[in-house]
Amino acid sequence: AVAAIPEGLPAVVTVCLAMGVKKMIKKNALVRKLPAVETLGATTVICSDKTGTLTKNEMTVKKIFAGKNDYDVSGEGYNTNGMITKNGRNIDIKKEKDLNILLRIGALCNNAEINENITGDPTEIALLVSARKAGIKEDIAKENPRIREIPFTSERKIMSTINKINNNNVLCVKGAVEVVLSKCTKIIINGKERKLDAAMKKKIHEQTKSYASQALRVLGFAYKKVKDAKSAEEKQLVFVGLQAMMDPPREEAKEAIKKCDNAGIKVIMITGDHKDTAIAVADYLGIKGKVMTGEDLMKCKNLDDIVESIGVFARVNPEHKIKIVEALQRKGHVVAMTGDGVNDAPALKKADIGIAMGITGTDVAKEASQMILLDDNFATIVNAVEEGRGIYNNIKKFLAFLLSGNIGEVGIVFFSILLGFPLPLVAILILMINLVTDGLPATALSVDPHEPGAMQMAPRKKSEPFYKDIMPYITGYPALMIITALAVFWWIAVRGGNLPKGQTAVFVVVAAFELYQAMSCRSIYKPSFSVGIFKNKWLNMAVLTSVIIVIAIIFVPQLRPIFKTYSLTLPEFIGLVLLSSIGSIYLEITKLLKSRNKELQKNA
Repeated sequence: AVAAIPEGLPAVVTVCLAMGVKKMIKKNALVRKLPAVETLGATTVICSDKTGTLTKNEMTVKKIFAGKNDYDVSGEGYNTNGMITKNGRNIDIKKEKDLNILLRIGALCNNAEINENITGDPTEIALLVSARKAGIKEDIAKENPRIREIPFTSERKIMSTINKINNNNVLCVKGAVEVVLSKCTKIIINGKERKLDAAMKKKIHEQTKSYASQALRVLGFAYKKVKDAKSAEEKQLVFVGLQAMMDPPREEAKEAIKKCDNAGIKVIMITGDHKDTAIAVADYLGIKGKVMTGEDLMKCKNLDDIVESIGVFARVNPEHKIKIVEALQRKGHVVAMTGDGVNDAPALKKADIGIAMGITGTDVAKEASQMILLDDNFATIVNAVEEGRGIYNNIKKFLAFLLSGNIGEVGIVFFSILLGFPLPLVAILILMINLVTDGLPATALSVDPHEPGAMQMAPRKKSEPFYKDIMPYITGYPALMIITALAVFWWIAVRGGNLPKGQTAVFVVVAAFELYQAMSCRSIYKPSFSVGIFKNKWLNMAVLTSVIIVIAIIFVPQLRPIFKTYSLTLPEFIGLVLLSSIGSIYLEITKLLKSRNKELQKNA
């Protein structure tokens, strides 16, 4: 019974997962639920928000369109030192009436602040910065007090405020260009309101597309005077213009996406931005696949058939995320989904791995997630997936190690009874094998350095049996151990008539088999010498400690009566140790042939 139960397994699995969580925290990935560590290694699709995860979330207005004029904005980040120019020339903001109104709306329909400290949403901070570059002062909000706010939501895609401007109640609106434009009936050009005709709408859409194709995030702005602030509606507005801002993609995200491609993981970008902005960013980052908008998604009746071909979802609402996750899961994918808002929580719950943002994420999103990105960085997700794969491989290593040993031990006892032999191992020696030569190396294997090339392999399937890739460890290897041990036992105990010596010899054979195998388990895919057989210092120490204990049990006279062992000569001991290497040699040859076959198939 002792030999049949891998009593070290629960402890080793827990240690392995806990050590993995500790490593992930150092890489800015906080795992909230322990089983998520193992699930990460099986991830086949990562659905990532664009802003702040694939990009830096450091907005800077670069282009402005007001009236019929196109403006350039210089400067980087949140530094207000910059210029607004038209056709390469400096402008007088007082003469640019449409631009002045546009920038003032951007500053008023805004909840950010730039004082000693900069606070607020990066998009709104960028709008304040562009206003400051035109000389619009920070006290504009005090001079034009806010009466009411209609907040932005991902469903509405616009935000409005009502401010008191020159004794008038003015509704200031900003948001997605197509949404703002759909609510406008007029446009202001050269300070005068005109009817917004189809030709002008077409020009605005073309301008938006032009900005978006340069990977700029584009917002539309509008206003109207209202009598009653409480009953004001966002319709029949006057269109003012566009502000287009750059949100630089993260360089590390580009490298991480390459890593995902090599690892067989599909990356899908999900954004509320304009389709062309999303395409430009995706092209730069190397995200492959077709593009679908949220509107098309809701109309699509065969999403399951096409979801795997899509690389970008644009103008998406949180409710769309659930549809995307469900479609991918129906296709058998293990889905990781990012989110930061309250409305993202259902999608995070639905995903196999819900990933919340640590910096910008709401408490609701964090509570719904299995993992939190402490730096909101896409590269951190990929690092966590790599760590998850490494942990799963380590679990397979010590499973292979513990199961093969236990199968061998049970087999030795079973077949000796079947053959009518005396008991080849006494209880205390079986216990020593399980606790010392099994337990110590297995624990050390749980913290084994991850195998090189883990991110060059395809993700494992959820239905993949645990014994895949470890069959030689749980079939051929135990068979060799059983045959060798029983042959030695027959030679010494049955034929030679020395039962205590035979039992001691079997103990040495089994212990040596196990310790050789521990070193062979450094990799279950490649020959151990190719990954550095002595790289795991904890395994080296565990094997050395086990060797010392085995030698002491046999060669220290005071210990022999306790463990019921028999004194062996040094040549006998060395002979048994060398004979026991047959199991490890078999494993190494098997792995070598398997890895060569894979290389041949790869090059074919």
